[in-house]
Amino acid sequence: MAVSGFEGFEKRLELHFFGDDPVVIDMGLRLLDFESIQEVLDAVQCTVVSAVGNQYFDAYVLSESSLFVYPTKVIIKTCGTTQLLKSIRPLMNYAQDLGLNLCACRYTRGSFIFPKAQPFPHTSFKEEVIYLEENLPINLCYRKASVMPSKMPSHSWHVFTASDQTHLVAQTMPAEITFTMEICMTELDRVLARKFFRRANDGKNGDTAGKEMTGLTGIDDINPSAIICDFAFDPCGYSMNGIDGDRYSTIHVTPEDGYSYASFECVGSIYDDHDDIAKMLKKVVQVFKPATFSVSTTCSSHEVWTHVARALEPLGWKCRSCVMDEFPAAGSVVFQTFTVARRK
Repeated sequence: MAVSGFEGFEKRLELHFFGDDPVVIDMGLRLLDFESIQEVLDAVQCTVVSAVGNQYFDAYVLSESSLFVYPTKVIIKTCGTTQLLKSIRPLMNYAQDLGLNLCACRYTRGSFIFPKAQPFPHTSFKEEVIYLEENLPINLCYRKASVMPSKMPSHSWHVFTASDQTHLVAQTMPAEITFTMEICMTELDRVLARKFFRRANDGKNGDTAGKEMTGLTGIDDINPSAIICDFAFDPCGYSMNGIDGDRYSTIHVTPEDGYSYASFECVGSIYDDHDDIAKMLKKVVQVFKPATFSVSTTCSSHEVWTHVARALEPLGWKCRSCVMDEFPAAGSVVFQTFTVARRK
């Protein structure tokens, strides 16, 4: 908890692994027991509050955001004053015990609302990059760090990627061409944000209250085919993970006035119907109606990002800036910022 308020902006870490044993690779990191997973989270300073899984991956709602575990991939997203990068070493050690080695890393985050409240190694992006450089194995030799700016000082995008040669080649294969979209929303509509507050002494647990919030806010309509694992915090705040086949989506909400924040993240394929992507984006922003937000789209070889402004500007938001950068381990990252159209 920051002195001025809770830090909603998440830090996001994605790690990819490889191995030679097909028996291990079939389940891979999903073989880790709960005690091992919690030990990793202890280093980050958070814990599991709810979980769901299917034949493809396991999704955990955390006390500070989310964890997704695939056979050869882990995605951890944490908010507040968590020390996310401290998960790298224990994850690598547990993976090695399973015969898996790290082949790629991607770290992203927005601009903290309360940067002075962040502990080491998150005191600055420079410190984060130094920590990553010192803790990643030398085979991840293709590395790049960049801060992607916008016309709004409160929204910039920090990206670090690292990869070995094998992962670099695999990213260009057609079957591997997916995209990740990360939306960071601030200054949420106050009426809508109040839906993420619980009534005092409601007598409900976090799972029951979370399910009610999911229906009340329309979040269950963003992707109706997804299985949703949701949780409502007391007295306010909300997290959910959606699983749909081998794809995930996740939402996290800090609704307090003065530093309200919500995020949405999903993964998709470049072969998805572009109209479906546009409908999803529209539903997300209409749940929260933020005054300001950013959309970061990461994709190895496709212009998925071009559909973002087309979908959102007719709803009353204006694209204020758009920057692109290339990263050897991730492809193109496009960072767009939006405000309500009346703003100059």
